[in-house]
Amino acid sequence: MTASARTRELVEIAAAAADSKGAEDLVAFDVSDPLPLVDAFLLATGNSERNVAAIADAVEEAMLEQGVKRLRREGKSDARWILIDFGDLVVHVFHEQERVFYGLERLWKDCPVLPTGVTADAPE
Repeated sequence: MTASARTRELVEIAAAAADSKGAEDLVAFDVSDPLPLVDAFLLATGNSERNVAAIADAVEEAMLEQGVKRLRREGKSDARWILIDFGDLVVHVFHEQERVFYGLERLWKDCPVLPTGVTADAPE
């Protein structure tokens, strides 16, 4: 399986929203093969807890404008790693230190990278 065209579109919308709040190191993975209930992960990094929260809020707002409601949101109180589940797309917004510590890129390195539409995509 591969991520649907709609999921790919939502990745770009979420990435643009994250980028508008200063998110760094945006990278998206097509995880539809190993995870049958999710098509894609979008990873983004914020440089402070306030920035992480702002990025997550912007992504959620942009998705709501597309008619996509979140199923759950975790990590808002600490704002070190906020996970927002939109069903086919799961967005992970990390503080810099958590992004390095958890290294999700290492876990999903065998999955195809999806374009985010943001010109400053993370290097492969």
